[in-house]
Amino acid sequence: MKVKNTRTFFCKLKRYLIYKFAKCMSDRHYLETLFPLSVGYELDLENPQTYNEKLQWLKLYDRRPEYTKMVDKIEAKDYVSGIIGVEYIIPTIAVYNSPEEIDFEKLPEKFVLKCTHDSGGIVVCKDKSHLNKKETLNKLSKGLQRNYYYQNREWPYKNVVPRIIAEQYMEDEDGELKDYKFFCFNGEPKYMFIASDRFNPNEETKFDFFDMAFNHLPFINGHPNATKKVVKPKGFEEMKIIAGKLSKGIPQVRVDFYDINGKVYFGEMTFFHWSGLVPFEPVEWDRLFGESIILPSKHK
Repeated sequence: MKVKNTRTFFCKLKRYLIYKFAKCMSDRHYLETLFPLSVGYELDLENPQTYNEKLQWLKLYDRRPEYTKMVDKIEAKDYVSGIIGVEYIIPTIAVYNSPEEIDFEKLPEKFVLKCTHDSGGIVVCKDKSHLNKKETLNKLSKGLQRNYYYQNREWPYKNVVPRIIAEQYMEDEDGELKDYKFFCFNGEPKYMFIASDRFNPNEETKFDFFDMAFNHLPFINGHPNATKKVVKPKGFEEMKIIAGKLSKGIPQVRVDFYDINGKVYFGEMTFFHWSGLVPFEPVEWDRLFGESIILPSKHK
């Protein structure tokens, strides 16, 4: 136990030092250093085989300018609505360039605020009368100052203009907002997972993975499986069709949706699930997912 704890301590220390000096390192050197500390094996960029390895390769060598628009939470709405229609887009309430521009009096009683250029910079307000405005503004201010690209070298985020978007609050029939996330490969959705308990302060987020016949897959990646039965969403088949359209011509992308009582809404497009830095348990699923990615010609 002491040996394990010591190893964990040194891994965390190494990660801290890597992050601290990140901007001094090339993208490739940074990823080759961080990868084995995160997933437990060395990164092979010359002959990548696993899903996590191939995501690192795509970070470095599949840099198409249009990807920046696809990850911008404002620009992505225009991009996606042009392909599948505006009826799948969550309504935007307002867009701000800084937290100081937010007029809480004009916002509805329920809403969502999030930074447009990162992952995780989100505030969900279910009751405006209980919202800690100072804490909200501080969180968004810190988010705007962070260039998400430098954290794990996810290139599409590098040049996204930092802004704040206010969106309509959404919840499903269970009083939460489960995510339905489809792994797509050149226009073909092959796997998906359902994220539940995301905003439950008393529960860890749950991830449950399925194939396209909605068979539950026996592995864990980042979060435990749900303890209660996970029900197939009403819009499952519709999501598959839309995910295929949005991912056409892209080697690998995760397309996320919400299902509100059978009405499907687009969430976001994510090019690097967990940034390719979280292990699969058991590890053979890392390779199985990787087999679906056909790497394109280098585009730097």
